[in-house]
Parts: sequence; C-alpha cells; structure tokens
Amino acid sequence: MANTQIAQAPSVTIERQRRAKMRRNMFYAVLVIVGLVAPFVAYPVFLMKILCFALFACAFNLLLGYAGLLSFGHAAFLATGGYVTGYLLSSYPGLTPELGILVGTLAALALGVVFGALSIRRQGIYFAMVTLALAQLMFFFYIQAPFTGGEDGLHGVQRGDLFGVISLRSNLAMYYFVFAVFLIGFIIIQRTIHSPFGQVLKAIRENEPRAVSLGYNVDAYKLLAFIISAGLAGLAGSTKTLVFQLASLTDAHWHMSGEVILMTLLGGVGTLLGPLMGAGIVVSLQHILAQSPLGNWVSVILGIIFVVCVLSFRSGIVGEIAKMYRKNFR
Repeated sequence: MANTQIAQAPSVTIERQRRAKMRRNMFYAVLVIVGLVAPFVAYPVFLMKILCFALFACAFNLLLGYAGLLSFGHAAFLATGGYVTGYLLSSYPGLTPELGILVGTLAALALGVVFGALSIRRQGIYFAMVTLALAQLMFFFYIQAPFTGGEDGLHGVQRGDLFGVISLRSNLAMYYFVFAVFLIGFIIIQRTIHSPFGQVLKAIRENEPRAVSLGYNVDAYKLLAFIISAGLAGLAGSTKTLVFQLASLTDAHWHMSGEVILMTLLGGVGTLLGPLMGAGIVVSLQHILAQSPLGNWVSVILGIIFVVCVLSFRSGIVGEIAKMYRKNFR
C-alpha cells in the first residue's frame, strides 16, 4: 500500500500543477479582456500611462525580484528609450513609430550592456551606488545634449502611422498599440522567468555561492538579466514618449528610479502581477492627489505609503494575496 501511495504522489503533483496552470491562464485571459474593454470605461491616456509605467516596473522587477539586484539607475534606460525615439520621430517625419520605438529600445539595450559591464561585479549597496552614479551621468548628459531640448524637453513628437497604415493620432488606436506593446513585454518577462535561465536567476538570488559551486557563470547570468531589464525599460520609455509626444528630464531624474522601486515593492517583488498593480496604484494616487488640495504633498504621501508597505506587508499586495490563497486553497 505504501508503494501505491508513493506511485500516486507524482501524479497528484502533476494534476495540481495542471490545474494551477489552467487557473493562471484563465486569469490572464480575464486580464486581457479587461484591458480590451478598459478604454471604453476610463480615459485612454490615463490607462496608457499606467501601462507604460507597469512595463517599466515589470522590467525592474525582473532584475530585483528574480536576480536579486537593486538598481538605483533604471531611469536612465527609460529616458534613453524616450529621447532616442522622440528625436528620431520629430527629426524624420517619414519614420514610422514602430521603427522609432525599436531604435529607442536598442539604444537602451546598448546602454544596459555598458552599465551592466561596469556594475555587475559589484554586490549589494555597491551595485546600487554604481548604477545611481552612472544614471546621474546620463542625467547631466541629457541636460547638456543639444538634441534633448535641455530643461525644456523634447516636444513635437509625432505619433505617425503604425506600419505606414494605421493612424495613431486617435487615443483609442494609440491605446491598443500600447496595450499590445505591454503584452509583448509582459510575455517576454513571463517566458524569461519560467525558462531554465530564469530558474538559474532564482538560484543565484537565493544562494549565489552555491550557484557558483554548481558551475554557473553567475556574472554572465546577471549581466544578461540586466540587459533584458534595460531593454524593456527602454521600450517603456519609447512608448511613453509616443503617447505624450514629449520626452523630458523627469524620466532621467533619480526620483524616477525611486518611483519604480516604490511601484515594485508596493505591488510585490518577485511576482508577475505585482508591478502592474503597484504602477496602477501609484499613478492613480498621483493623478488623484494632483487635483486635490494635497497636490504639493504627493511625494510625502507616497513616502508614507512606502514605509507602511515595508513595515506591514513586506511581500507587497499581490504577494500577500498569493500567500493567503496558498494558505486557504491548497
């Protein structure tokens, strides 16, 4: 009888995994349906802002939540993608938006290679400080560079026609394009996390010396994760510039790196949907508070929320929900 129970154990595990995968796929399908219907319920530009920052937060979460690397310089990649895309689309009217976004993403990817090569061998606070210093260098470069417009920003970015056919001047058409870009970025992150590469990243995060002892080139894995994260952050910046037809120094400031950390921690580090929820909450609060008498206290209120989040539920909102689900339904 004992042998029979042992033989049945793997099949029970496989069945649980199959059901969990089915529930997860159904949940994703519901989210996609909600995303398709959302612009008919809420203002499309507001939704596009959430999607852009959600992609930015998801990209950052890939680095922090799965590779265990805290970067204080991710704003540099957001700004690089935005500035490059904005400059190309404003200077070359015949260039289609998808090409502008592609070049902006590649520019952020290239910057990620440089930043990663310079910082990836550092650990902990030293890694964070190196990335912050490099990002500040980029901030001062963008102030001085002639093509960025300095403190005035880069204005007049044309949305153009997608593939030369679909006009993005309509907010509704632009929303569905941004939604498609977000889904592509989310799928890339999801596949990366659940691939053998992602499993190695988790092993490095949990116990780096053990990963080294198993023969993994830890620095190479962390560098690749850093580059992927930088490229996706650049994709978010490029898309954001296209949405608002503007690229500004706000995206390059270290405050933006702090905001993406807040979004990720609030939603849940190391969860797929945490950054999406965190971005939605932060952007919504900024929008609501900016129109209230407390508009000058936005940063203070967000700081208080961050402190409460860290002290009360360190796993973030989605992380705590996942814990309760596992406790009550498994």
